Amino acid sequence: MRLELTRRGDYAVRAALAITALDDGRPVSARRIAETMGIPTRFLAHVLSDLVRAGIVVGTTGRRGGYRLTEPARDVDLLRVVDAVEDKGDSPRCVLRGGPCRLDGTCAVHDAFFAATTAMRRELAAASLADLAANGLGSPATARRPASPGPTA
Repeated sequence: MRLELTRRGDYAVRAALAITALDDGRPVSARRIAETMGIPTRFLAHVLSDLVRAGIVVGTTGRRGGYRLTEPARDVDLLRVVDAVEDKGDSPRCVLRGGPCRLDGTCAVHDAFFAATTAMRRELAAASLADLAANGLGSPATARRPASPGPTA
């Protein structure tokens, strides 16, 4: 079992963190977000549209245009960002049957998966963009590479 974001979710989280971290009182350009976070610009446009539609960011056009959060970063949680672009997983899908659990009862693993999903959503809701950005953005390119071993003596 893998609990991970789709590419769209990954880019949405990166974009929201970039907007938070690069906020200097002016909107952050899509180009700067893409360069900072290693997001292809063709995908970024779609993700930013989703974030605007969800009311998380607002975009302004023009030479000094760009994106900024609609409210303070401490009030925007990671769950909101993820829910703006990902399937919320609210459908009553049975792990064993591949469809909804039957009317005569839930499957044997229903409660365990429901509890795991609830815990994951609770953790995402507890993580504000301000707290996450305070930890630094890191480099998306280097974040995926394993750390190289240090010199040996």
